[in-house]
Amino acid sequence: MSQIAEQTGIERATLYKYFSDVEAVLLAWHERQVAEHLHHLAEVRDHAGTAQERLEAVLKAYAAIAQQCHVGELATLLHQGEHITHAERHLAHMVETLVAEGAAAGDLRGDVPPAELAQYCLHALTAAGPASKAAVNRLVDVTLRGLRPVH
Repeated sequence: MSQIAEQTGIERATLYKYFSDVEAVLLAWHERQVAEHLHHLAEVRDHAGTAQERLEAVLKAYAAIAQQCHVGELATLLHQGEHITHAERHLAHMVETLVAEGAAAGDLRGDVPPAELAQYCLHALTAAGPASKAAVNRLVDVTLRGLRPVH
């Protein structure tokens, strides 16, 4: 906490007024990061285009975010709690809505519930890990191919 206070120019007593320990500081920082990611994804979603185009843009942006996530003890600590549960629900709803719009337009398959397809997309792209940008784009393409209507 002393190092955080020194680096931020905040008195230790003030820091302790808002945060009980370093873990609380990290969790607050992570909540802010997650909120910024969700805001970015919403901005991407809200650009003009068909539902399918907007879905592709959101999935590419999500894959890029997922690619930056780290593994290990710190990631395990930070990816717990209500803020993560809320973010996951919000993201799933965003993707589900885009899938439903695409299915209604006939651009995406309508034989599988949109909620299932949304989970399929998110789980597939979370697996991207530390792949290259080209590999992530290929994975997004493969995922989107799975959403095409069955003829």
